[in-house]
Amino acid sequence: MDIAAAPLPGEDADRVWTAALLIIGDEILSGRTQDANLAYLAKWLGVQGIQLREVRVVADDMAAIGDAVKALSSGHDYLFTTGGIGPTHDDITVDAIAAALGVPVIVHPDAQAILAGYYGDKLNDARLRMARTPEGASLIHNPKTKAPGIRIGNIFIMAGVPIITQGMLAALDGQLQGGKRVLSRTIGAWTQESAAADTLAAVEKAHPGVQIGSYPFWREGLTGANFVLRSTSQVQLDAVAAALVAALAEVGIPAVDAEI
Repeated sequence: MDIAAAPLPGEDADRVWTAALLIIGDEILSGRTQDANLAYLAKWLGVQGIQLREVRVVADDMAAIGDAVKALSSGHDYLFTTGGIGPTHDDITVDAIAAALGVPVIVHPDAQAILAGYYGDKLNDARLRMARTPEGASLIHNPKTKAPGIRIGNIFIMAGVPIITQGMLAALDGQLQGGKRVLSRTIGAWTQESAAADTLAAVEKAHPGVQIGSYPFWREGLTGANFVLRSTSQVQLDAVAAALVAALAEVGIPAVDAEI
């Protein structure tokens, strides 16, 4: 067992730990910016033994952010938010989350010291906004631009810029309590997704505890699909992979135990 998959002390290895992602920003909803954090976070959580179960996107609106934070943080073990913690006036995520939790916003002394060390005499009022946190919060190290992320309770407040978010997540490696690691295996086939749909559903139904996702692609005029199997058991994953390849063959779809 590698370090990332090892259960932490006191951890219930049979429990399914879940997380939600709240993506915040008018620029996402308007289409000006495409979110690039969802896929990375989902994969990172899987390595930590945590399953991403819900994602929402909300505008830069105090009430919308607050309502989503209350619902998602109470419905999952962990809530990650991205966006809205920069130096400008419309970066209101900290204020909205603090209001939702019923705590004041403070200038975190450690965050202020980090920013002062990084910016020196160029630390102005706008940049000092990035030292604001809900009272009682701790900081998440940011190796890229130093402005820290924020943790309060089960909520992790992170930047929207992907490379900064990824650095913050790296700082959290192995720090979150999680359950069994989610394993995956891919079966590929040159076929239309619809032609395999019934077979996929039947195999998944016959093997509780395994999820099968279907991801079509088009390449050089040909249509194919990769079927991703997910389970917390390697033995079960191997058995379902074999069963799926056999079931596809029965309906005339040759498949390989690999991504195409």
